[in-house]
Order: sequence, then structure tokens, then C-alpha cells
Amino acid sequence: MTAINLNEIELNEFTGKEDPNQHCRATFPLVGAHGSRKLATVYFELEPGDNLGKHTDSAEELLVILDGRLEATIGDEVGEVSKGGIALVPEMVPHDFRNIGTTTARVLGVFGGANNIIATFEKEMLPTHSNVVNTALLFG
Repeated sequence: MTAINLNEIELNEFTGKEDPNQHCRATFPLVGAHGSRKLATVYFELEPGDNLGKHTDSAEELLVILDGRLEATIGDEVGEVSKGGIALVPEMVPHDFRNIGTTTARVLGVFGGANNIIATFEKEMLPTHSNVVNTALLFG
């Protein structure tokens, strides 16, 4: 059995090189390197006022809002999602999430049909000095 407690995972901190409000704590709790064959996951937290950063993903993603209140921009659509809500992001559609609440937003993303994900952000992130996250390289 593969089981992960999201309350006990170690998160990495990422900040936009040009925008300090592009800031999150994140990790990939389950990807191909962990034994998954048909899906991958990402977990991230955003503090009030922070945003994830506009990006595309190489697979369709379902986001489950565990806590908080977010403004979701998916393609040309903008809407609000909050605790208990879900949002669907089609493959390669630009999207971003901004915490519009007063508490930490906690989000679990599930990518279908792929065990490794490539996320391409519009802007470079620190400390990686890159705008690309490739889970196969992170855990490979």
C-alpha cells in the first residue's frame, strides 16, 4: 500500500524571481518515482495574497481545495473556489491560483493519465532559477 499523510510531508519553498507574491510551499507527494503508473499529485500551500504563478501542465489536473479561498484563473475564465471545492484544468491550458482569503490555502492537485508532469511557468522561480518543473528530473 502506498499511503501519504499530507500533514507530515516536507514542503519546498518557491518564490517568483520578479514577483515576491508569486510564492508557495509545494511538493509532489505521489509521482512515477514513487510507484504511480497512471497519475501524479502535487500539494501546495499559498499564504493570503500570494499566487502560484501562471503556468501550463503536461496533463489534465483536478484541484481539490482542502482549506482556504482562492481566485482561480483557468484559460480566460476567472472564478472563486474554496474549501471543499474542486477545479478542473485541461491539459496545457494556462492557469493560476491566488489566495484571496485570510488563512493559508491548502490544495491537492491530481494529474490524470501521466505519472510524471512537466509544469512550465511564465516566470522564473527561485531557488531553482528555472520556469520548468519536471517531476521525472526531480525524483528520477
